[in-house]
Amino acid sequence: MLGFPIALLVANGFEWYAHKHLLHGTPRKGQPRYSPTPTNMKSHWAHHKVVRTTAYGDDGYREGLKNWRVRNEVTSLLVLTAGTTLLLPVAPFFTLGTYYAAGRYFYVHRRSHLDPEWGRKAIPWHFDHHMNSNQDANWCVTRPWFDYLMGTRVISSPDLMESNPLGIKLPASIEAPLNKLARRFLPKTFERLEENRVLEAINQSKGIALPMPEVTEPVPS
Repeated sequence: MLGFPIALLVANGFEWYAHKHLLHGTPRKGQPRYSPTPTNMKSHWAHHKVVRTTAYGDDGYREGLKNWRVRNEVTSLLVLTAGTTLLLPVAPFFTLGTYYAAGRYFYVHRRSHLDPEWGRKAIPWHFDHHMNSNQDANWCVTRPWFDYLMGTRVISSPDLMESNPLGIKLPASIEAPLNKLARRFLPKTFERLEENRVLEAINQSKGIALPMPEVTEPVPS
């Protein structure tokens, strides 16, 4: 049964990595961004453009699989879970955990963009990903775990931020010592998070917004 929580941790780490390197692509001076999955990158930046002009909404999710961006997201998740299915005979709970993680990813991501106010409150780290001055940060979607571990959480405002690094509602008796322990064992991370917050506040006060890359969308099939 230990495989299930391990799967959730691995899924969150992959979520961070894939979002950063596959969906956003690696910036290259004088050249387009590079991604080993260029169609996914183009689909994702098209999603960003929609969200940026609709105050975080994306009605493409209402179209379901008729929308090429939604179809691309679902296909990617199915491919990933098909891969983890190979582990089912030797690691059944881990495999089930990846199924749960993939399903939850789509549910949370879809709902947040169909109900922006819910998304803003439920997953503020993803709201910040889209609406901050720099969209190349806040890589996690379902939980902010690896953004805290990697120092890539950029908080736009204290009233919007999650109350603990797990991004889960917890009783005060658990949350307070958890926050204290996190700051004790990850002091450099929280220093970086504070630097990120200050820089974002400066950018917002000056009306600075880093431009999104220009990508050519593939013709939807």
